[in-house]
Amino acid sequence: MKVVHLISGGDVGGAKTHVHSLLKELNKTITAEMICFTDGQFADEARQLDIPTHIISGSFFSTLKNLTEFITSGGFEIIHCHGSKANMYGALLRKKLGLPVVTTVHSDYKLDYMGRPFHHLTYGTINSVSLRMLDYRIGVSDPIADMLVSRGFDPHTTFSIYNGIDYSLNQPSVSRKEFFESFGFDVSPDDVVFGIAARLTPVKDMPTLIKAFAKTHRELPDTKLIIAGDGEQHQELFDLASSLNVADSVCFAGWVTDTTSFYGALDVNMLTSLSETFPYVLTEGARMGCATISSKVGGVPLLIDHGVNGLLFDPGDVDTLSTHMTLLASDSELRVTMGKLLNEKARKLYSIETTVSRQLEIYKTILRRKSASSEKRSGVLICGAYGKGNAGDDAILEAIVAEMRSIDPDIPIYVLSRTPEATSVFYRVRSCHTFNVPGFLRIMRKTRLYLSGGGSLIQDVTSTRSLMYYLFSLKCAKKLGNKTIMYGCGIGPVSIQKNRKKAKKIINNCADIITLRENSSLDELRSMGVNKPEIILSADPALTLSPASDSAVESYLVSNGLDPNGSFICFALRPWQGFEEKIPCFANAADYAFEKYGLIPVFLPIEPGRDIPAAQKVLSGMNSDGYILQRPANGSMAVGVMSRMKVLVSMRLHALIFAAGSGIPLVGVVYDPKVSAFLEYINRDIYSDLSELTDDLLKDEIDKAVALADESDTLKSAVDKLLEMESSNTDAAARLLERRQN
Repeated sequence: MKVVHLISGGDVGGAKTHVHSLLKELNKTITAEMICFTDGQFADEARQLDIPTHIISGSFFSTLKNLTEFITSGGFEIIHCHGSKANMYGALLRKKLGLPVVTTVHSDYKLDYMGRPFHHLTYGTINSVSLRMLDYRIGVSDPIADMLVSRGFDPHTTFSIYNGIDYSLNQPSVSRKEFFESFGFDVSPDDVVFGIAARLTPVKDMPTLIKAFAKTHRELPDTKLIIAGDGEQHQELFDLASSLNVADSVCFAGWVTDTTSFYGALDVNMLTSLSETFPYVLTEGARMGCATISSKVGGVPLLIDHGVNGLLFDPGDVDTLSTHMTLLASDSELRVTMGKLLNEKARKLYSIETTVSRQLEIYKTILRRKSASSEKRSGVLICGAYGKGNAGDDAILEAIVAEMRSIDPDIPIYVLSRTPEATSVFYRVRSCHTFNVPGFLRIMRKTRLYLSGGGSLIQDVTSTRSLMYYLFSLKCAKKLGNKTIMYGCGIGPVSIQKNRKKAKKIINNCADIITLRENSSLDELRSMGVNKPEIILSADPALTLSPASDSAVESYLVSNGLDPNGSFICFALRPWQGFEEKIPCFANAADYAFEKYGLIPVFLPIEPGRDIPAAQKVLSGMNSDGYILQRPANGSMAVGVMSRMKVLVSMRLHALIFAAGSGIPLVGVVYDPKVSAFLEYINRDIYSDLSELTDDLLKDEIDKAVALADESDTLKSAVDKLLEMESSNTDAAARLLERRQN
């Protein structure tokens, strides 16, 4: 594989480190040469790293001509751009040479020239236009890739990568004392030193750092701050430190080349930026085991689990930043613990080896797509109750998207959603509004598979209109040439006779395969007379979701005011006919669990708009303290949170599914037959109808569930069998797509 990288050659900071370290390591596996448009320190340092480096400069047309000749004669297969000038040439070369062109987006391109109106108008505009003309884009963090998708870039051609560093380079060349003395900075052994390495520009928001430090310093005089970097705000920041009477305790060190010694001398590493991708300064500090405080920007929360391996604050929040600084300055043991945990996570996930592996994977994907035969129809359209803020439905979609990509990693995926932009960003899929009929008909004309996925879509309990919508879209997909599958779904109840007749007719005529999540759905289909499609008994796709990492779950609990080591009973409730009169039952049961077993009541909203008011009503009737949790960010987090519960009392089906995989004792409160159907499917019989619920009955069921705590392996075993059955969902979709499952 031969790849040519184009870059201006004047880059500094994270972009320079990323390109140099990446190309150095890539050349151990493939041929990766670099073209700079100007000679200088950037190119010199690349040559010192044995990176094949070439200089092509001159007028616009001569540069374009020389680039064309160099790339053609060199036999390169991919053009990889970095920065606005490279993107401009890449956009022109793409059409001229017919090669795939990819760019790495190192920052928010709309903020690159912040504070420089002329450059923003010229270079910024050129870059914005050029980015649209390239084949692929790589964001240096998931949030940057998400930003690109939110601005209309195709999620199918947008990737993410993370800045990785060499964690073996962790020995400072000079001692802490020698390092500070080299700058004339008076630091005693007992001083706690905060430090930041960044350009002194508005986007780095150094005023917030200096103001917060001043507040901390007034309370704790044995604190110091060192700022490594330079820029247009230098004098402004120096004057600010003087006006706050901390100038003697703040060192403006300028650019520091020995970053290993810099981070080795710090007690706490800082980042206060208003915008970032995934900054090297945090992974470099993590390499040295620095405790870290950072603004909550870009990909930072993916590295720092707040309250576990570091502390986060909202950009510009001086008071919270100062509180965090005071906390770490006062607790040396906490600094050591957080620094160690951050180092362990960064070594595992953000090493240079991981970055290079990801980059090679992206290159292989680009070349594979280029060489793939062009199919007349391609892709899958997923239809369901998506984009409505329901964590259960969102978890189903998360699982289905992963399963489609396990069949074919290059398959275009389209999703019908009430919030198409948010769905595109979160799942990296193309999305169309649920009720944009012309839009989804256009998609159906080019997709290969229509997947009516997850949940109980074929039912008329909530409304006949939703049933008619799903039947209509199924019929349209079939007429427009798609293979069709009803995927891991629940069926019924369909109560109205004319609805049953219509459902029977359309499903028999338009569905190729139906996979069901429990026996009762099979019974419902048979009773309606559906017998033409292939019907497979399977399981809910959400069962396949893995839990989030322990540190991420602990951070979630800390952010919700909970001790990660606490014992909890979880309630997943929803308003339904008859719920109001049962509120005292839930409140008394929560108090009972706390008083008898020491279980702290927590309420997990699956659909916040409905579930939080229900939880608040129960909470107001309790004597013990309880907590309403934030909606988990994704299905994996929901599974991880459930794994920390001792008992779950749930009306919500997907809360039961999230907990079942972890072997958590379950108590079901049945408002819909699907709840009892699932519990029976996994051989769990602790449940009662909402209409029959009493104080004594619910307390008795909690007693039974607590007694089953030692039998988690039995429940896990039942769920493992379901997981084996769930694979038939993917097998069926693969057959219709005429693909072999990976």
